[in-house]
Amino acid sequence: MSIPKLRISCGGGDGGNHGVGGSGGGGRGGGGGSNSSDDPWKRFGILGLFLSGWRDRVAADPQFPFKVLMEELVGVTACVLGDMASRPNFGLNELDFVFSTLVVGSIMNFTLMYLLAPTASAASSSLPSIFANCPQSHMFEPGAFTLINRFGTFVYKGTVFAAVGLAAGLVGTAISNGLITMRKKMDPTFETPNKPPPTLLNAITWAIHMGVSSNFRYQTLNGIEFVLEKGLPPFVFKSSVVVLRCLNNVIGGVSFVILARMTGSQSVEQKPANIDKEKEMLMDGGVNMENNQSTFK
Repeated sequence: MSIPKLRISCGGGDGGNHGVGGSGGGGRGGGGGSNSSDDPWKRFGILGLFLSGWRDRVAADPQFPFKVLMEELVGVTACVLGDMASRPNFGLNELDFVFSTLVVGSIMNFTLMYLLAPTASAASSSLPSIFANCPQSHMFEPGAFTLINRFGTFVYKGTVFAAVGLAAGLVGTAISNGLITMRKKMDPTFETPNKPPPTLLNAITWAIHMGVSSNFRYQTLNGIEFVLEKGLPPFVFKSSVVVLRCLNNVIGGVSFVILARMTGSQSVEQKPANIDKEKEMLMDGGVNMENNQSTFK
């Protein structure tokens, strides 16, 4: 009787529910049945974790790649246009600030999409214990959640987004300022119309913007898209995604400019260089007038 018992225990350890219960694989089955597909990704470190997470998100929402594409192409473009529309002369005198917004915004828009997207393996809670009963993806996620649970998701995601905004703001601002510095070295006559934004203050501004404005807007947008996807044909749904994300990013661009003005991270200063050029032109004009007068004499 001991032999059949051993066979039964091997079958149980093989994880028959996973459909792996075959010959020879019993020793490896068990707990490794569901993790074997994840092992190759883990060997690639951070890249492997990202690819595994991307696969989980596509499995849970087949429209996720399309949403990301629209966010990066249409959404970021709309964000830049909203940013420029909020500045004097359509931002043509503040292109350095606009470029900084483009770099940082591209990084954070993708991060927001990635962190808010539902995953196929969201059954087990990955949130801290205090938020264990809260929705995993966004506060409008379907399920029997209380109002407090949904607000908990808003608080938790807002904290995460603020941290991401701080990090992305530091990296993005440093990149944009570094590119401007490189441009100045290549072209000594090049001058930015404004003082470059302070890296730390600009990063803090992005953190506030991400934790409050972006957090609320993107979570609400995810809830709206979930409802629309259930009731609209695929073409109409995709068209609505484009329109909604354009509007969302325009509002985001405008709100960031307002916040940046309030914090002083992107304050516009009139450089004395322009005044000096005007003085030189006036002086040159005066010299020319004196020369003309001397010739008449």
